[in-house]
Amino acid sequence: MTLQLSTPPGVVGAVPAAPATEAAPASSTPRARRLSVPRAKATRALRQSIGLILVVGIWQLGARDWLGATTPAPTEVVTAGWDLIRTGELWTHLAASGRRVAIGLAIGIAIGAILGAAAGLFKVAEDLVNAPVQVLRMMPAVALVPVFIIWFGIGDEFKIALIIVAPIFPIYLNVVAGIRGVDQKLIEAAESLELTRFELIRYVVLPGALPQIFVGLRQALGIGWLVLVVAEMQTTPVGLGFLMNDAKEYLRTDQIFLVLVIYAILGLLTDIGVRVLERRFLSWRNGFEGR
Repeated sequence: MTLQLSTPPGVVGAVPAAPATEAAPASSTPRARRLSVPRAKATRALRQSIGLILVVGIWQLGARDWLGATTPAPTEVVTAGWDLIRTGELWTHLAASGRRVAIGLAIGIAIGAILGAAAGLFKVAEDLVNAPVQVLRMMPAVALVPVFIIWFGIGDEFKIALIIVAPIFPIYLNVVAGIRGVDQKLIEAAESLELTRFELIRYVVLPGALPQIFVGLRQALGIGWLVLVVAEMQTTPVGLGFLMNDAKEYLRTDQIFLVLVIYAILGLLTDIGVRVLERRFLSWRNGFEGR
């Protein structure tokens, strides 16, 4: 006899067997993801260092050769720096230069931010402030040196005043551009919610302007270090500029290159600091970050 299996009434067909659960890829486990983050950061840091390593390598190969007979090798520059560190002379000059640039940048950035915020938020302030700022912006820092020496003498006041002027303009321009770049629809939506003027600035205008403000901050810090070089080349008894002038008098090219390297490192460190602040305060931004 042949047995036939009939499907029970109301059931269209046989219920398919449940598929076997597939094992999740190893890379999708929480532990693997935690391990991949430091690995990705290390890879990124290595890629970012390749350019500097190549520059130093080319410098080492070309020193005393096609870069010029008086160009010291990086190893000689490191030796000169170590000698100054042992005597404590380098820290004295570095502290003096750091104090000048810190005071000058703090005051200059504050002035630029206040002027930019006023011009960006109020048309009356823009009409009053914009023209003088644009006129002063076209004056190079080198042209202001003799005027500032007449006004402030040759002490630290002259150097700090010169550094104060430099960051005002990039901060001013980027603050105004950031505020005016906020989407008008966001302003209208905030006004429909009956936000006060302070709340509108705090929750809508300032967050929207922050990316552009950070661009201005990076430019201002870089310009501040450049102007410090100009300021300290003018009759200063202490500072990195004095160290460079003194090395020039005694034809110590290794110390001259040492000061240049220090300026470059300080500029790089300040730029990295701003990038860290960007990641902290702009973590909400969901923009394109490259591939």
